Amino acid sequence: MEWVQTLIIIVVGLFLLLLIRTPVAIAFTFLNIIAALYLWGGDAGLIQVTKSIKSSVTSFSLVPIPLFIFMGEIMFQCGLAPRMIETLDKWFGKVPGRLGIMTVSGGTLLSTLTGSSMGSTAILGSTLLPQMRQKGYKHQLTIGPILASGVLAAMIPPSAIGVLLASIGGISIGGFLIAIIIPGLLMAASIGAYVIIRAKLQPELAPVYEVESVSLSEKMKYTIIYILPLGLIIFLVIGLIFLGIATPTESAAMGILGSIILAAFHRKLGMDTLKKSLIGTIKISGRILLIITGSRLFSEILSFSGVTRNLVKVIENVQFAPIYILLILLGVTLILGFFMDGLSILMVTLPIYMPIAATLGFDPLWFGVLILISIEIGFISPPFGLGLFVMKSVTPETSMRQIYTAALPFIAIYLVVIAFIILFPEVATWLPSMMSE
Repeated sequence: MEWVQTLIIIVVGLFLLLLIRTPVAIAFTFLNIIAALYLWGGDAGLIQVTKSIKSSVTSFSLVPIPLFIFMGEIMFQCGLAPRMIETLDKWFGKVPGRLGIMTVSGGTLLSTLTGSSMGSTAILGSTLLPQMRQKGYKHQLTIGPILASGVLAAMIPPSAIGVLLASIGGISIGGFLIAIIIPGLLMAASIGAYVIIRAKLQPELAPVYEVESVSLSEKMKYTIIYILPLGLIIFLVIGLIFLGIATPTESAAMGILGSIILAAFHRKLGMDTLKKSLIGTIKISGRILLIITGSRLFSEILSFSGVTRNLVKVIENVQFAPIYILLILLGVTLILGFFMDGLSILMVTLPIYMPIAATLGFDPLWFGVLILISIEIGFISPPFGLGLFVMKSVTPETSMRQIYTAALPFIAIYLVVIAFIILFPEVATWLPSMMSE
């Protein structure tokens, strides 16, 4: 059972390094080097490490990651987010929970700009929370919708974490970006419906207030200026992939061109915008590439030491139905989400999960979507979900207990969405099956 000892040593070592607050990518790199030296020997181990790093970061399939990030950074640095939310505000009349619905809609649109649950949560909180409180909204329908809408950043293409998951998991990147569309929209529709229903049943949580009348021509004007161009860029990027006209890399390049044109249209295309966009892209991409190199070497170590092979054998011989193993994997992912960010969770879990999923005959697109939603649920789950502390930084006067209670109904909604996708895999697999080759 030498492979069990290897797995235990790696897990315990990782836990101890994380306990002393070592960044996950550095902790994994350190453990990987030690394991490589032990398994392959001195020079051979170091040669294997360098070969693995070179092969992992020079893969052409990774090119869409910095391109999608750069596209989002350009649009974000243009300052479109507040304008988009202002435009949405003009369309909603006296809908129950009006500002909550605006949060969900704004979060869905922001997803195409930030690609980051943390960034989206922070922007929504700082932009909408003061207005919601001014109108008398209670924390259940202010903090809750903001947290739940921030999660959508991972589920609406182009999603950087989605591209990373597909890359690490050996899943078609284009197929996965298409696969998350319907689940992402289903999540948005579910929390939107919840906000409306709860605002109707408990109007004191979201008081109705007088709304200034806006003419249709003004609504259309703002929509054409601030939302339509963004929609066209995203439709172009995803549409080219869906129709098989372009690869994810080519689509991302087209998206960058569209973003630059959009920035020029809004007279925001200056050296400052490009500089900030490039710096943001380099920072995020550098961290992601560190995670990819660590994850790839980790996979090789697990394979060489026999951990992957023997884990698969255990799964093949176990008497549990595949659904129970799936629930265990999703449960572990949820728990990890209490303590770690999504990128780190992918690094730890996918090298172990994907061989198991293949053994059980799970569709990789369907399985990847379930893992991604589980990671994002962990992001807003008490007691240590990172999204909760992002929210606390935005609203220091709110107690953690209020933030916890506001998040719980939306966690339940997302768990129902997971159950629905488990029961009906077509939610995740239908659109990819319609893609042109």
